[in-house]
Amino acid sequence: MEIGVLSHRGDRVTQQQWGPTADYLTLALPRHCFRILPLAFSEVEGALASGRIQFLLVNPGMYVDLEVRYRISRIATLRNGTGNQARNRFGGVIFTRTERDDIAQLSDLRGKRLLAVDPNSFGGFLMQLDVLRQQGIAAPRALAALEFAGIHDAVVLGVRDGRADAGMVRTDILERMANQGSINLSDFRVLASPAAPDFALLLSTPLYPEWPFSTLQHTPNALAQQVAVALMQMPQDDPAALAGGYAGWTVPLDYQPVHQLLQALGRPPYDQPTAFTLSDALRRYWPAVVLGLLALGLLAALSGRLKTLNARLNRAKSRLEQRQELILNSVAEGIYGVDLCGRTTFVNKAVERLTGWDGHQLIGCNQHQVLHHAHRQAHRHEHRQAHQHAHHRTALATADEDCPVYATFRDQRPRFVEDDLFWRRDGSCFPVEFSTTPIRDERGNTVGSVVVFRDITERREAAERIRGLQREQARAARLSTLGEMASGIAHELNQPLTAISTNARACVRLVENGRGNLERCTEVMTKIADQAERAGEIIRHIRRFVRKEPLETASVAVADLFETVLVLLHQDAGQHAVEIHANIDTNVGAVRVQRIEIEQVILNLARNAVEAMAEIEGPHRLWLEASRADNPASIQIRVKDTGPGIPEQIHERLFEPFVTTKRKGLGLGLSISAGIVESHGSRLSLCQQPSGGACFAFNLPVAPEVPQPPHPGVQP
Repeated sequence: MEIGVLSHRGDRVTQQQWGPTADYLTLALPRHCFRILPLAFSEVEGALASGRIQFLLVNPGMYVDLEVRYRISRIATLRNGTGNQARNRFGGVIFTRTERDDIAQLSDLRGKRLLAVDPNSFGGFLMQLDVLRQQGIAAPRALAALEFAGIHDAVVLGVRDGRADAGMVRTDILERMANQGSINLSDFRVLASPAAPDFALLLSTPLYPEWPFSTLQHTPNALAQQVAVALMQMPQDDPAALAGGYAGWTVPLDYQPVHQLLQALGRPPYDQPTAFTLSDALRRYWPAVVLGLLALGLLAALSGRLKTLNARLNRAKSRLEQRQELILNSVAEGIYGVDLCGRTTFVNKAVERLTGWDGHQLIGCNQHQVLHHAHRQAHRHEHRQAHQHAHHRTALATADEDCPVYATFRDQRPRFVEDDLFWRRDGSCFPVEFSTTPIRDERGNTVGSVVVFRDITERREAAERIRGLQREQARAARLSTLGEMASGIAHELNQPLTAISTNARACVRLVENGRGNLERCTEVMTKIADQAERAGEIIRHIRRFVRKEPLETASVAVADLFETVLVLLHQDAGQHAVEIHANIDTNVGAVRVQRIEIEQVILNLARNAVEAMAEIEGPHRLWLEASRADNPASIQIRVKDTGPGIPEQIHERLFEPFVTTKRKGLGLGLSISAGIVESHGSRLSLCQQPSGGACFAFNLPVAPEVPQPPHPGVQP
C-alpha cells in the first residue's frame, strides 16, 4: 500500500520522518505492506489521477481542494510535537534576519523580496498571504519580488544567506532546524506575533487544524477503518511517533476555517468567479454596453446582408450543381465517385445505361462488389492475344486490395486500365477501359476517387475484324511471293520429275533388253525414290506456306524455320549467284511462335536481300543467323546481306505501308512483317553494317527445350 506524503522538507527528510509510521502500520496490519511515497507539490495531483496511492498526507489547504475534486476523505488528524507540547493545530511564520532594522512590522514588507515554499503550501504561503491581504499588502504586486524555494528548509537558508528580505514557513520549522543545528535561532526575528495561549512555537498567523491523514475513493472502506483504528491506538512514545516528531493521531478535526481562508483568497476550490448581475454590468461597464449595442446593430445589418448573399450563393450553387449534373449526364462514358470506404457517392446516366442499375441502387453500395468484383484471367504471354482469345478467358474474383480504384486513393496516384471487365445488373459482363483519379478536399487530403469507364465491345469487334483482314492480307502477300517465285519453283520441281522420268525409262529398257539384273534395277529405283522425296518435300513446304495459319503458337526449332526458307529460296539464290549461310549458335533451341507467320517474315527479308544484291556487282552473300539475345528469355534472328543497304532518307518510314525501295514493289512486305513481329511481342529493326549492306533483326520468345533431330540439310 502506497502512502503519498507531501515532501515539504525534501524526500530524504520525508522518508526519515514518516518511514517508521509505514512500518508501524505494516506491523499493525500484517496482511498489508505500507510504503511511503514522497511527493513534491506538483506531483500530488498526478499521483491521485494515476491511482498509484491508497492514502494521502498533505497540508490542510491541499486537502480541502482535493476533497472537492477527487472525493478524498480524512480519517485522522495529526497531533504534532511531543510530550506536553503535543498539539493538533499549526500556523505560519513570517520572519527576517535579526539585523534588518528596516523590517520591524508587516507593513515594512511592502516593496521587499519575499521567499515562500510553494503556491500550494498552506503553512508556508497561504496563511501568510491572508495576513498580508488583511494588512493591505497585495502580493505579489506590492512586493519587489515573490519567489518559491520548494521546501521549508530552503526558505530558511535563503533568508539567512541574504537571497531574500523575508521568508514564510510553517510553525515548528525554525525550532526543528535549530534543534538539528542547521541554524542559530537568534539570527532571525518573527514579525506579527499574535496571542496564542498554550502554543509555545513562533507564530505570525492564526492557527488552523493540523495535517489530515486521508483515504482515497478507490481504497476499500474496511482497510481505511483498520488504518484509522491503528493510528488512533498509536502511543505517544511509539518509535514511529518519536521518529516523526509527533505525538500520535486524533479524530478528524473540523476544517471549516481552512475553507474560509481559501474562499477569502479565491484559491481552489473557490477560484470560480462570484455571480455578476446585469445591474453590476450596466453600472460598471456602461460604455462597453453602449458599444456592444451598436455592434449588435451593425451585426444585425451584416447578418441581413449575409443572409441575402447566402441565398444568392445557394441559388448559384444549385445552378452549378444542375449544370454539373447536365454535363455528367451528357457524357457517353460512365462516371461515378467512390469514397475511402469503397462506397459509391454519385453516378451519371451513362452508368445506369451501361450497367442496368439505377443510380439510387448504386449510391452507398460497395462499387467493387457490385461493378468491379472480377477481372479477366490473362498471363503475360497471353496478353498479346487478348482479343483473339477473349472467348477462352474466365472471370476470376479479385480482393478489394487488388482493385485499382482502391489503390488510387491509397497511394494518391491516377491509373488507366486498358482491358478489364465490368458487370451488369443481369449478371453479364462487358469489356471496358477505365481511368481512376484521386479526389482531394480543400486541404489537399484524398477523400476518394472518381472512375471514368468506356464500353469497348464495338472497338474490340472492329479490332478483331481488322486483324482478320491483316491475316488475309498476309496470306495474300505470301501467295504474291509464291507467284513471283513461280518460275523458280517450277524449275525446282521439274528437275526431280525429269530425273524420275529418265531413270524409270532407263530401268524399263534394261529389263526389256534382258540386261537388267536386280542390283542395277535397285540402284536405279533408289535414285527415283530420292528424287520423288525431294519433289514431295518442296510441295509440302509450299502447301504449308500458303495455307491459313492457326491462331495458336507452338514450339518450333529455329533450324526448321531456316530450312523452309532455304528450300523456297534455293532457286532464286542460284539464279543471282547468292551464297546463303545459315548460322545457328549451339545454345539456340526452339522458339514459341506462329510458324507460318515467322517463316513469311524471314522469307520476305531474305528475298528482299537477294533482289537488292542482284542489282549490284560484287560478291553476293546472305546470312541467316540465330543467337541468344540480351534478354535470356529471347532469341535474336538476323538477316544480313552484302547489298547496297537502305537509303537513309527512308529509314524512319521504312516499315510504313506503301514505302519501298523497289522499282515495282508495293511496299507492303516490310509493313506486314513488322506487324507479325509486333504480334510476337518484339520489334523489327534495321541495323546498318559498317561494311555495307543491310541487317534486319528481331527477337522471338524462347520455348521449353525439346529434343530436335539433326538437320544436315540446313546448308544449301
